[in-house]
Amino acid sequence: MTEAQPAYHADSSDLVDKEVLTWERFGTATRELAQAVADSDFSPEIIIAVARGGLLPAGGLSYALGVKLSDAINVEFYTDVHETLPDPVLLAPMLDTESIKGKRLLVVDDVADSGRTLALVLDLLRDMGADARSAVLYAKSASVVDPDFVWHRTDEWIVFPWSAQPPVTPGGGAAG
Repeated sequence: MTEAQPAYHADSSDLVDKEVLTWERFGTATRELAQAVADSDFSPEIIIAVARGGLLPAGGLSYALGVKLSDAINVEFYTDVHETLPDPVLLAPMLDTESIKGKRLLVVDDVADSGRTLALVLDLLRDMGADARSAVLYAKSASVVDPDFVWHRTDEWIVFPWSAQPPVTPGGGAAG
């Protein structure tokens, strides 16, 4: 584990080909992804968000599936548009590993891009004795992991509604 780096905003304004997810489509995506999980033979006991990107999708799935138990695992990999660290890195604080042994976990992230972050988290949780499955809003063809539940497949850069604008700054005022 390492110390978290500053949270950079990924500016994709110069990209012509990109997938843009609006807040409205995010709501639809979350419900449709939840329905796919509900229609499967897997009933999660705990939802684990891969922070940061998986926090909002995991929250939506938690409510849509009626799963009250949730947690997050912090992983850093992307640093900017198409820029990553050499390998995904786990960041503190860590999950309570004793409480997940033998449990059915749904690991949620926004996208399985290279899939390396999702692979790291799934391997870690499975090594701890959990039955871990994965759900993502988007999966890309280059991913080393084929997630169990996927809302949409694309190979474009994805602009998520929560990262479409730069972070607010002191005295910057509220954007409308």
